[in-house]
Amino acid sequence: MKENLIQKKSFAFSVRIVKLYKNLVENKREFVLSKQLLRSGTSIGANIEESIGGRSEKDFLFKVEIAYKEARETIYWLKLLKETDYISVEEFNEVHNLADEVCRILAKIIITVKNKV
Repeated sequence: MKENLIQKKSFAFSVRIVKLYKNLVENKREFVLSKQLLRSGTSIGANIEESIGGRSEKDFLFKVEIAYKEARETIYWLKLLKETDYISVEEFNEVHNLADEVCRILAKIIITVKNKV
């Protein structure tokens, strides 16, 4: 089976989000925004996994589109955490760049699948 780039990247992104969440809870004592970040950031990979097991191209596309929306939401929470000084500009840039990369890959997948239909 060939390597699935978005599967690999979304899992690595989820791991990074979990680590950021742990840091926010343990060191910054921030519980509300970080929980939102954790939910949206880890659901990207979960939706990718579901899309891989999709029963049809339509099912696959539906789950990939959800993953894309979750990635966009994750970027929102990252911006909010940065602007409220819970994460540094450096932390933001690192995680935002990863989220942006995942978004771009997902957008290309969506366009490719829609053009096939």
